[in-house]
Amino acid sequence: MTEMNSVKLIFICFMLLHGFAAALNCTSPTPESLFGELEKDLFPKKLLRPVNSFSSPLNITISITVVGIIGVEEQFQTLTTLIWQVLEWNIEGLSWDDKECGTSRVSVPREKLWIPDIHITEFMTEDKSHKTPYVYINNTGHVFDDKPIAVISSCILNIYYFPFDIQNCSLTFGSYLHFNTDIRMVQGSSSEEILEESLKVSKTNGEWALIGVHVNPDAQLVLNEGSYSEIKYYIILRRRPILYVVNLLIPSCFLITVDLFSFLLPPHSVDRSSFKMTLILGYTVFLLIMNDLLPTTGETTPLINVFFSLSLALMVASLLETVLITYVHFSSSQYSAVPHWLSVIVLRYLAVGVCLPPKKKSNRVTVVLSPAKEKEKDFSFNNISAIHLQRTPGETSPEKQPVEPALEELRKLSRDLLAVRFQMDKHFQGSTSSQEWQMIGIVIDRLLFGLYLVFIIVSFITIICIWSRSSYTV
Repeated sequence: MTEMNSVKLIFICFMLLHGFAAALNCTSPTPESLFGELEKDLFPKKLLRPVNSFSSPLNITISITVVGIIGVEEQFQTLTTLIWQVLEWNIEGLSWDDKECGTSRVSVPREKLWIPDIHITEFMTEDKSHKTPYVYINNTGHVFDDKPIAVISSCILNIYYFPFDIQNCSLTFGSYLHFNTDIRMVQGSSSEEILEESLKVSKTNGEWALIGVHVNPDAQLVLNEGSYSEIKYYIILRRRPILYVVNLLIPSCFLITVDLFSFLLPPHSVDRSSFKMTLILGYTVFLLIMNDLLPTTGETTPLINVFFSLSLALMVASLLETVLITYVHFSSSQYSAVPHWLSVIVLRYLAVGVCLPPKKKSNRVTVVLSPAKEKEKDFSFNNISAIHLQRTPGETSPEKQPVEPALEELRKLSRDLLAVRFQMDKHFQGSTSSQEWQMIGIVIDRLLFGLYLVFIIVSFITIICIWSRSSYTV
């Protein structure tokens, strides 16, 4: 029993002095000889973390390469990428002579070695990536584990600037179980090297483009039981907007431009309202067809949705303005005279402001006689005419004579002409009032057209400026 304890003590001291695994002595430079030594000294210890002491942390060096951006789901807030993950660590005390064993590097089955439990924190589904069955070990005990991973990770997507948005998604690598006293994550490649290599090997050319990779090597997950060492990679993606610009923005701008130029149509001679209603109907159908291209999420409203709503609201406002002006033009004959204050404000001041100077007044003067004077004149005319027509030369006193038919016809003709003149004067007075109302409608139409144009320009410039700021919000 004492001899057994002495043997164990000697073995422990040997392990502490010479490391987790001893130097391998190959009998010949053949694979059988090297694997025989590995089977004897290394593979039986696959359940143990390859360090000399429990208090010694194992450094895991990690590097990644983004091979492709498969897709981004705005509705589920997920990012799908294909990456190459490279893990490297050292087995303390393991070494062999490359000349004696015949090689400086050998691939061994993954199941024969202790493999760190490195996982991605943002993983949303089960890892269904292709499993690589082998890892490399070189003659200094350095282990090289390279494998592809199809990652479906959670990502907080900000689609406010769609389709000119830039997304910043993170991938956090760390041990699932071991604290930082057992496993310590170490950064391998720099951000510039990862980006350069990723762009070189990229296999996708879809909607998203990789524009940057940032690394935070000092990330830690702190819990009550202890802290976990982590490395966080930030994947910066930019959406390629050409599809949405061609299919959404340009047609909308065209329709708004057509609606804007429809103000040049005279409302009193052309049914401008029907034209604008046709535009609104076409724009509504266009939005329904292109609705599948818009992102669906309930957190934020994309700016492009605001753009579409604003465009539709402008078209509706333009239609309402046309209805008002058309009503003024075609109902002006039913109105009384234009109030003096309204005529001064609109025709004297607003008309000049919208580049419509008031028309010069005509020099023609229309004299209107009152009905009382007309009756008096008619009575005098009838009496004088009757006396002159009834008198004959040589008679000293007028006597009542029968009225001749010709004189009666002249009297009727005189009354008819007087009634026609009354109607013409009334018509000209109403025509002048109607023209003033129509002129007011034209001035208001031009004023609202100017306000419509200014509002469109200001709104579109504001939206474009907000979209241009998207590159600074990463």
